[in-house]
Amino acid sequence: MTQTPPLPQTFPPPRTWDARLARRLVTPLVNTRVSPNHLTTLRLLIGCCGAWCLAQGGFAWSNAGAWLIVLSNFVDHTDGELARISGKSSRIGHFYDLASDALVTVLLFAGMGIGVAATQDMMQGAWVSPAALGVLAGLAVALIFFLRMRIEEMSGKAGTQQARVGGFETEDVLYLLPLVTLAQGTTFFLLAASMGAPLFAIWVMFDYRRELRRAQPLAANGQMGVSQ
Repeated sequence: MTQTPPLPQTFPPPRTWDARLARRLVTPLVNTRVSPNHLTTLRLLIGCCGAWCLAQGGFAWSNAGAWLIVLSNFVDHTDGELARISGKSSRIGHFYDLASDALVTVLLFAGMGIGVAATQDMMQGAWVSPAALGVLAGLAVALIFFLRMRIEEMSGKAGTQQARVGGFETEDVLYLLPLVTLAQGTTFFLLAASMGAPLFAIWVMFDYRRELRRAQPLAANGQMGVSQ
């Protein structure tokens, strides 16, 4: 009696354009020794190089850094897609991916602040340095990543879904970074991020507290069910 070979497993297509392209690119890697953690490391290295370029300041360095950040943001989708279609998902890999996202974002804004401080005269005499503004924005985004990770642990991925329009998510705004550097608008982008990121972090904190209050009765009911 001959055995019928198993049918290839199919996965629904990603909802965003960059994730769809990422899946196409990583599909040939499914049966290779390349793991999602390898791609996460690649994303981290590219992001760090981009932040370093931004920290140098100047038109050429800023644009080079912006394009590296765009590339890093795209590569960030490849590890998740490879894990999804190859079955190589792991809890450690998930946390490594989140930690890399947070670190790259902190370094991105810190590097941008250092670059602005080194080359822009328009912020001289300000009561706070551009580097401090960059660190503030970066830390606020890192806090957002941490809180979203905690929300995901309590309510699943559905609790951390980003706003999505036309196949693009909120985080895809970083794809516009080269337009900012080409227009020499890094200073204004930094100022906007230093105000917007902390405000959004406060909103996520309220969201986290709401999920925490919702999870406490469920946990208490579960403990009561075990004790009965």
